[in-house]
Amino acid sequence: MTQFVGVNDLSEMVGTMGPRRFLRRLVDYLSEDFARWEMFDKVARVASHSPIGVIELMPTSDGTLYSFKYVNGHPGNPRQGKLTVTAFGVLSDVATGYPLLISEMTLLTALRTAATSAYAARLLARPESRVMALIGAGAQSEFQTLAFQELLGIREVVVFDPDPAAVEKYMRNASGFGLTLRAASSVEAAVSGADIVTVCTAVKGRQALVSRAMLKPGTHINAIGGDCPGKTELDRDILEDAQVFVEFTPQTRVEGEIQQMGPDFAVTELWEVETGRRSGRKDSQAITVFDSVGFAVEDFSALRLVHDLMEGRGKKLDLIPDLGNPKDLFGPLLGESETGAAVA
Repeated sequence: MTQFVGVNDLSEMVGTMGPRRFLRRLVDYLSEDFARWEMFDKVARVASHSPIGVIELMPTSDGTLYSFKYVNGHPGNPRQGKLTVTAFGVLSDVATGYPLLISEMTLLTALRTAATSAYAARLLARPESRVMALIGAGAQSEFQTLAFQELLGIREVVVFDPDPAAVEKYMRNASGFGLTLRAASSVEAAVSGADIVTVCTAVKGRQALVSRAMLKPGTHINAIGGDCPGKTELDRDILEDAQVFVEFTPQTRVEGEIQQMGPDFAVTELWEVETGRRSGRKDSQAITVFDSVGFAVEDFSALRLVHDLMEGRGKKLDLIPDLGNPKDLFGPLLGESETGAAVA
């Protein structure tokens, strides 16, 4: 039987643990898997683009476990009362090919994206960072805020979104986090004075929401909105002046902020910083950018954590036939036993 974790199951588990503790556990799993990055099969996600969105598959394996995530991105969905991003994932046993876990990943992706952002910032941002600008108050905003508060000690968030209803929603949901929250009238007003800038909008197209002139020395940018070809959020003048860090370079060159740059534009992969192969921030004045598009290893970490936490609990699915004779798949379909007699 295959373990199944639905929306209610995951919500109950995270609610019981507390989202802060869950995010910390997830960052631990991410750190473990980035430290063994070279063990993983790595391929850019398989994407099917349409004029109104994208559907993607994101596979990876460490040789013992295999995972994939199905995920979509449809910016126009909220106009129909639907989520922009939905997802589910599978974790399987490489030795047998049997699926061990099927899990919802709409909530889990939001948690893993926030955890990955905070994990990267812990490696790259100045340790004394306390003020974050949040550009975009959509579905990811509260998750990002909670992760940065818990993992980096952020104390103040300044938020900007052109949609007042989104800002109102964010303020309402984040009001109990114990942070100082301020709404800004523009991107520039939000970014001014921020130690960390998180950019997470869903609008397609080439944007230059943040420019180099807006940033103070030492700023860390958590760029998570540019996640498909033709979609960016940072002016290229930032990239030209910054240290840029990515997850998996071949994928980010197609989908991330660095799609604006040439094929030889220098970047550092996050696992190299985790393992000490390469250095992170060079000094307190440097601008650092985490050009995050989301990668399959992060989903692997999240599914691995959920599987470990839910082991022996939750629902089971009869997804794989349980046969007395593994060579006789046809007989049970007819309701017959291995001997040919009718099954009552």
